[in-house]
Amino acid sequence: MVLTDKMEDRDFVKKICVELNLGAPKGVKSVSGGYMHKMYRLKTDSGVYAVKILNSEIMKRPDVFDNYAIAEVLEQKLSDHNIPIVPALKLNNQKMQCVDGRHFYVFDWVKGKSLKEHKIKKEHCALMGTILAKIHKIEIRTDATIKDDILIDWDNYISKAKKTCPEIEPLLSKNRAILYNCLQKGNEAMKNLPRISCISNGDMDGKNVLWHKGRPLLIDLESLNYGNPYTELFQLALCWSGYESCRINFDLLDSFISAYITEFGRFDADWTDLYFSNVGRLEWLEYNIKRALMIECADENERKLGIEQVKETMAHIVYYEEINDRLITHLEKVFVN
Repeated sequence: MVLTDKMEDRDFVKKICVELNLGAPKGVKSVSGGYMHKMYRLKTDSGVYAVKILNSEIMKRPDVFDNYAIAEVLEQKLSDHNIPIVPALKLNNQKMQCVDGRHFYVFDWVKGKSLKEHKIKKEHCALMGTILAKIHKIEIRTDATIKDDILIDWDNYISKAKKTCPEIEPLLSKNRAILYNCLQKGNEAMKNLPRISCISNGDMDGKNVLWHKGRPLLIDLESLNYGNPYTELFQLALCWSGYESCRINFDLLDSFISAYITEFGRFDADWTDLYFSNVGRLEWLEYNIKRALMIECADENERKLGIEQVKETMAHIVYYEEINDRLITHLEKVFVN
């Protein structure tokens, strides 16, 4: 974790100490790295904690509390199966806390740093592939339903961006055809996936894994839910092999997938279907477009972050299209069902 000099919400975090009996505050520093929520390092006379203040706009969603409740139950299952995680503390007999209408989680502060992309090696990918498979094996369901089509009106966003956010409009307009094509093929591919679901981490990319003395600890577990194991394998193998820098290292990709298959067992999904069903990047793009357009956004700082993420995510989407044939051909050659 990297500390920054930002001291926003300092008084609020200090108030948390009183409300939750965490001891007298000795220091509060904001922690960089998150794209949605705010994280702080809180030192008191009784210990050191990490406080995650949840995004106020996210907390307005109608299903948000149900989703967090599911995540808390699954977090406990991961602990019970010795998955290396940093769980939220249970204070006053509950994990999610609320003070002055603001929701947050408290964690023990742990030593560790996320790996910079250039420091990720094959052994890291193999270990993460194995851990992901162990999570998926905890609970396997064979009655998963077909996911509803993802419906995104890109033209509507482009029209609104012309009026209120010229920073992103040209980029969206230029790639309109790609966005609609990805959405159509993604919805079709998801219908072809095996009807299987399991515990899904949802956000186990590099920034959410802390390493200490060669051992990983999974953090940011609020996205835990049930999902298709193969789509998550595919998405995370890409993330750990350089996709987010638009430069995939196929040796790292192979290490992640090979270790997963060794631990999980038989692999039944089609690589072409998995490639096109990787629609999470489209949903992330839409979320950040909403932030950039002040549709789902708390303040100007978050709007700027939304604009940055639109540009970055669009670069990922374009790169993903460019490596289509090479990626699928490689996977079909190396990993024969």
